[in-house]
Amino acid sequence: MTTQISDKVVLEVKDLYTYFFNRWGTVKAVDGVSFSLRQGETLGIVGESGCGKTMTALSLMRLNPKPASRIIDGQILLDGEDILQRSEKDMREVRGRKISMILQDPQTSLNPVYTIGNQLVEALVHRGELQRDLKLEAEQSLRNVRVAAPRRRLEDFPHQMSGGMKQRVVGAIAMACDPMVIIADEPTTALDVTIQLQYLRLLKDIQAETGMSIIFITHDFGIVARMCDRVVVMYAGRVVEEGPVRGIFNNPSHPYTEALIGSVPKMEERVDRLYQIEGQPPALYDLPVGCRFADRCRYMQDRCLEEYPPYYQVGESQRAACWRLDETWQTNPTS
Repeated sequence: MTTQISDKVVLEVKDLYTYFFNRWGTVKAVDGVSFSLRQGETLGIVGESGCGKTMTALSLMRLNPKPASRIIDGQILLDGEDILQRSEKDMREVRGRKISMILQDPQTSLNPVYTIGNQLVEALVHRGELQRDLKLEAEQSLRNVRVAAPRRRLEDFPHQMSGGMKQRVVGAIAMACDPMVIIADEPTTALDVTIQLQYLRLLKDIQAETGMSIIFITHDFGIVARMCDRVVVMYAGRVVEEGPVRGIFNNPSHPYTEALIGSVPKMEERVDRLYQIEGQPPALYDLPVGCRFADRCRYMQDRCLEEYPPYYQVGESQRAACWRLDETWQTNPTS
């Protein structure tokens, strides 16, 4: 069962800046991020740890850690409305009903002292339909994520469930109020490899049934290839490349994207040593003037150190921020 992707844009992020302020200075965790998401589409956000993926997701939910961090500027247009203009009280109605999030660790997402039923009913209250039997709604929510014996499971506590079952419950809570957008923050990280594929298939099946849009945050390009329609590649707080999954895999236009894809081992090849990206990302409180990947890039030239590159279109729907795409780029014979 495949999901029909509409032309309707349900989420548009424009020049989003989220900074931390600490003793080291200003940490630019999210530094001018822009992307859009259509109805029924799955958008992957990929990059190394610390690149800004999760902080982008928390900013979309207006759950960035306070007072240590603040959303400095930008727009988050959810169904055409800028939710950055909403009060915190109003946001409690937006979360769950319009946009929701599946966290990567179900162990910390679920309250250990409340039953699964209590936690599902609490999520369903957001619908504002108190006259309905919320316990039946909770049971149906578990049935939607393929939990066996859902009525009995409502009485269970989290410790009575396996990791895979708890992650399904977390998904049921996130989807209880039929949100337009689900943010899945590496939801398979805490699962056994044998369970991961089942969970990914479940998400795609539910998406096909409901038409919801998904933002899938991961560091795994294998998951991107299986799950996503488009992908955003982040590095040091910025989007360095964006485009359709097929275009990104067939023609990675930013050296960082090229390196990430190159680090995924191929089943048909035997190698003595796995490929790794040399060096470390820059500290987000002490960023370079030029390209933030320059120190790790095999194509680096003087221009890369002096000025951050603009975005260049690569085909119709792919863009990347790299000076190599400029028509004046001179091939370095030593690279």
